[in-house]
Amino acid sequence: MATPTACTRFSDNYDLKEELGKGAFSVVRRCVQKSTGHEFAAKIINTKKLTARDFQKLEREARICRKLQHPNIVRLHDSIQEENHHYLVFDLVTGGELFEDIVAREFYSEADASHCIQQILESVHHCHHNGVVHRDLKPENLLLASKAKGAAVKLADFGLAIEVQGEAQAWFGFAGTPGYLSPEVLKKEPYGKPVDIWACGVILYILLVGYPPFWDEDQHRLYAQIKAGSYDYPSPEWDTVTPEAKNLINQMLTVNPSKRITASEALKHPWICQRERVASVVHRQETVDCLKKFNARRKLKGAILTTMLATRNFSSKYDAQGRSIITKKGDGSQVKESTDSSTTIEDDDVKEDKKGVVDRSSTVIAKEPEGPASQGTPPNSPAAVSAFSRVMAASQTNKQAQNQVQGNPLGLAAVLLQGAQVTIVKAINCKKQ
Repeated sequence: MATPTACTRFSDNYDLKEELGKGAFSVVRRCVQKSTGHEFAAKIINTKKLTARDFQKLEREARICRKLQHPNIVRLHDSIQEENHHYLVFDLVTGGELFEDIVAREFYSEADASHCIQQILESVHHCHHNGVVHRDLKPENLLLASKAKGAAVKLADFGLAIEVQGEAQAWFGFAGTPGYLSPEVLKKEPYGKPVDIWACGVILYILLVGYPPFWDEDQHRLYAQIKAGSYDYPSPEWDTVTPEAKNLINQMLTVNPSKRITASEALKHPWICQRERVASVVHRQETVDCLKKFNARRKLKGAILTTMLATRNFSSKYDAQGRSIITKKGDGSQVKESTDSSTTIEDDDVKEDKKGVVDRSSTVIAKEPEGPASQGTPPNSPAAVSAFSRVMAASQTNKQAQNQVQGNPLGLAAVLLQGAQVTIVKAINCKKQ
């Protein structure tokens, strides 16, 4: 188990290699352990830029990661504190995002979806058994250990994770990604482990048909759908899904958290533990097609925001609270956003529906409980917003995109914006209203 090291310098044990990606306060680089030659990913946090609140979140993230040792979780191997930097040494996962891998497969069935969600549930069960609630389960945080066929699914990014005592529930603050938020969080009610199961239900729904159960351009309507548990199984795509799969989704997407299935119970569900007998093995081409559009829509938002920052029509600066703001010159309009292209934000007023470039159905929101310690936490603090999972999943793609932006930002902007409407319309067509 990784333990924080204060007396050993990082360079004594590791050789740093190429950069994989970076955020406002941190950079991720490949590193090699000198004694073994094993490769890892080092998240290097510049602690000079952190507030006291940031330090608390960094310590919480490291503490949580140290206690989680599971084959379906990106493991923290080492934690080294130096004068101006903190090094977190993680598994080097090279398989990219699970959802991107699925669309590249020649064959994908309901049984494959069952195997995927089983691994996700195994990781969630381990978290819950150790008193950890992830709070931000979503496709971007589901990675593959390698590019090998059958590589293990790995849960990543514990920047929003919290520690809980047993089955206790409390108000831990408004945090997560809107499309995956549970009803109790939206209602600002006490919550706990069941929020992760709700997110698993949303993920399983997407795994089976390629689009989410709750979707609307308007944030208020999206939240109303979630709070009411208003989803359905439209024809024809759901006609070929087995009743057992729908039954598991129903138990995961139960509005009352006390009646929601637990991770342990879900792993014993027939559709999971008797997959060979229960789950369909018919190839689901329509699911793959819709999932391609779903993935494109997720990636598009980050690409557009990256391009905006590269053009002359937009600039980026921090507001008084330390949040990065994209400002459109001329009219002074602003869109809150992080300096990363991953569309991760910390929203001071989650109830306010601001229309802009940011699609909140897939944007991280983290609002801590009200109090002196929660004021003005920058969005890219190492715990509030961990860029680790996205860096590891798409570092090469990001580098290529950045090179294109630097080479011809206006041209890339035109291409992206021209294709945005078509891509989003196609994605909407996969979600039968």
